[in-house]
Amino acid sequence: MNRFKKILSLKGFPIQKAEKELESILNISEDSYLDYIHSKRMEIFNYHLEHNITYAHFIKKHQVSSWDQIPVMTKADLQKPLADRLSKSYKTTDVFVNKTSGSSGNPFIFAKDKYAHALTWAHIIWLYHQHGIDMNSSLEARFYGIPKDFLGHKKERLKDILANRYRFDIFDLSKKNLLLFLKIFQEKPFDYINGYTSSIVLFAKFLKDQNLILKKVCPTLKLCITTSEMLFEKDRKLLETQLGVPIINEYGASELDVIAFENKKGEWQLNQKTLFVEILDDSGSVLPYGKEGNVVITSLYNKAHPFIRYQIGDRGIIDKESDPRTPILKSLTGRTNEFAVLPSGKKVPALSFYYVTKSVIEDSGFVKEIKIIQEEVSKFTIQYKASGELDALQKQRIKKAIDEYLEKGLTIQFEHKEELERSKSGKLKQFTSKVKS
Repeated sequence: MNRFKKILSLKGFPIQKAEKELESILNISEDSYLDYIHSKRMEIFNYHLEHNITYAHFIKKHQVSSWDQIPVMTKADLQKPLADRLSKSYKTTDVFVNKTSGSSGNPFIFAKDKYAHALTWAHIIWLYHQHGIDMNSSLEARFYGIPKDFLGHKKERLKDILANRYRFDIFDLSKKNLLLFLKIFQEKPFDYINGYTSSIVLFAKFLKDQNLILKKVCPTLKLCITTSEMLFEKDRKLLETQLGVPIINEYGASELDVIAFENKKGEWQLNQKTLFVEILDDSGSVLPYGKEGNVVITSLYNKAHPFIRYQIGDRGIIDKESDPRTPILKSLTGRTNEFAVLPSGKKVPALSFYYVTKSVIEDSGFVKEIKIIQEEVSKFTIQYKASGELDALQKQRIKKAIDEYLEKGLTIQFEHKEELERSKSGKLKQFTSKVKS
């Protein structure tokens, strides 16, 4: 057993057993795969119905005689102390406990039984291995946040050492610090980059300004995995050019597992091994492949905590050519709770507003990052990080694009910032609305 797996095993996560389970899942034939999914989803549903008091009370409010009638859960349905949400025989001291980053609202504390968490790691190890990354020996350049308190900081640094990774401080993305990043890449034989999309994109823009390709600076680099934030096509091309390695986009939720991961064909393959992913309409009915709806997920192995038909707040489309064994996520279209409501009553996805602004503002060449804040129904602030101020003509072009693609008559103000504020986890929240729904 290698070091990484040994650490998991010592912490009580049965990784060897989990890897055998994953291998058996991978060996299920295509003809039998739908039966496996249907069997596992009913098995976990019945388990929580019998062993989880909170979930049993939740289900009692509804009439359920088939899978499609099982009600959709949201975080609001789980607003109880963690101990009250655990299944019988599980305690907070003998499960894996963590919390989400809170990038879409308040942080959410959750739990996984140790076997389910080991299976999550077995799946991640397998996914990375498909792209030539060995999580035991491959050195990771980690673009994530890090706790600022002394104990939290030291604990995370120790975890990084044990997991064979070096963490870059993404809370300081000044040119001085980016030069330090570059120096570290020159000195360390990194195999891959893994981290928040916005931070890696900003580093790539810095490399472009320096007329450098990272692969030439760090020849051992093989891959870049972007996660947690939207990856726009223009940014992907920038990363491919400036990093000089393939870009793999990951979509996951910490309370669940990796939800989708790019395969070797460049397709966003959904995880139907440890999860069951559905796309539902607003009334909770299953949508056919090719239709956009709410992403709803069932954790097939977590017995400690129920995540059954759990709506995570994202909207997406499964490719209509998909099959049950290897469904492909055609697109992720943003969070259900992030919309800009305009004076006319028009409701536009927040990312639409962000994308229109981004596409124009970055034509200026020296703008590195942007953030949109809806102050009032008709008033928006565009915060931007750049080496200088936008001039009057550039601002006029941005306002014209907003008039054309969104709505006329909006008040737009600009704020030039040295650094844009990030969440505690280090994510850049691209759109924030101060307007009550």
